[in-house]
Amino acid sequence: MSFEFMKSFMDSLTDWIIPGNSIVVYKDNDKVFEYSSGYSDLENKVKMTGGEQLYIYSCSKIATVTAALQLYERGKFLLTDPLYEYLPEFKDINVKKGDTAEKAEKTILIRDLFTMTAGLSYDTETAAFTKARKLTDGHMDTRTVIRCLAEEPLVFEPGDRWNYSLCHDVLAALTEVVSGMRFSEYVSRNIFDALDMKNSYYHPPSDVTEKMARQYIYETGDTSDIVELQKSKNRNGVVKKINGNHLIFGDRYDSGGAGIITTAGDYALLAAALANSGRGLNKNQILSRATVELMKTNHLSGEQQKTMSWPQLKGYGYGLGVRTMLDKAAGGSNGPAGEFGWGGAAGATVLMDTENNLAMFYAHHMLNPQEEYYQPRLRNILYSCI
Repeated sequence: MSFEFMKSFMDSLTDWIIPGNSIVVYKDNDKVFEYSSGYSDLENKVKMTGGEQLYIYSCSKIATVTAALQLYERGKFLLTDPLYEYLPEFKDINVKKGDTAEKAEKTILIRDLFTMTAGLSYDTETAAFTKARKLTDGHMDTRTVIRCLAEEPLVFEPGDRWNYSLCHDVLAALTEVVSGMRFSEYVSRNIFDALDMKNSYYHPPSDVTEKMARQYIYETGDTSDIVELQKSKNRNGVVKKINGNHLIFGDRYDSGGAGIITTAGDYALLAAALANSGRGLNKNQILSRATVELMKTNHLSGEQQKTMSWPQLKGYGYGLGVRTMLDKAAGGSNGPAGEFGWGGAAGATVLMDTENNLAMFYAHHMLNPQEEYYQPRLRNILYSCI
């Protein structure tokens, strides 16, 4: 295996407008490649090492669905169960009908949370969030937020279509109820500790956040707080520092959708555990092989799949919280059908492949990276390298 193509590609990103990036690759549960390029602190020219703490945003969803599926394996719920049997606030739900809201004709099933088909949205500026902040004095514990969220009308009938949303935040609340533990505690014990992920957190102490890589955003308008002007043949804007994660709503909110702070090496351990599950290659199996196969199976109907139209997801269906490759020709993929994973808003991305016992975690720390196709490019380069 040679990873020179991957190094060159990562260097090209940091030569362009991405301040810094890191990657870790596992094959047959052995670490076969790790590399970092660029800067974790662009302003002070601090080199990226791979050990930096990062917000991984929606890559957190992979830990969330893994945690929930552990409880599924223990018989705590069925995917076909109505959600209200566990979260009663979702029993009498409404759905938007034009400018009004009417009683929903369908009920949300637990499967709908996993598959982003529950009818929820990612609108965090609603009356539900205002109410939750008031009730919790701004702390925004997970259960209170989700109880308030249930009062908002759905944007469509459950199961009608796919819509990226707060479904996995609700799944975190479900995990709390059926496990009897706070969601962050459950994940810490059953995933982070089980896989020796010592640098992964939901609400890290200050000494950890002080070591985080700087987070950036690329803008072409306001040039205040400029870190460095980045120019290329196609770009002329500024890379600016940006603080915080707007999807962590409070200090008691365990965001199932976006709450994890981790390192490249740490989160790669989770990816490797799932890619090698049931192979006898990892000492700490966190899900059975059968459940991982269920996770990466496409769960969308033909009509639902038509609404999953992001350009970088060409060729993919959607499983239980992960994209899953269905059509190699449509996706232009040199990897196998069944390759699965997900990405995050600041540039993190996970790829897993049970056929080749292959796992990759790549991360940078810049919102709106200007290149929506960097994830399939990374995929194609990875398979050329192995």
